Amino acid sequence: QVRLMESGGGSVSAGGSLRLFCEAPCYTYGRDICMAWFRQSPEKSDKECEGVATFVNDSVATYGDSVTGRFTPSHGDRSASLSLQMNDIKTEDTGVYYCVARLIEPADDCSSGLNRDFGYWGQGTQVTVSP
Repeated sequence: QVRLMESGGGSVSAGGSLRLFCEAPCYTYGRDICMAWFRQSPEKSDKECEGVATFVNDSVATYGDSVTGRFTPSHGDRSASLSLQMNDIKTEDTGVYYCVARLIEPADDCSSGLNRDFGYWGQGTQVTVSP
């Protein structure tokens, strides 16, 4: 069983910053687990969640021009954690942010990015941006 513990969401004014944090106890990022952040805007269904950010091995990967340059992920060295630094937040960033994960074998890695399914989803953390 994989537990994804999310925190950091809340209300923020446009132009402000938030830092989301996710941890999967008992795992190590890149050794036995890969993680990413997804989000669902109020205008989309649960099948329209969009990938936001992850690490492709040691390289930062952000998805979409709307977040690139504003959102930056980071992960722990001796833990299964993935943070998302959100700067210059816009009202369009409002939504539920989900931490997701998939387990990997020792010979595997996280080089596939978002091209493989994530079987474990956190409960989601709400981000509300006011004008």
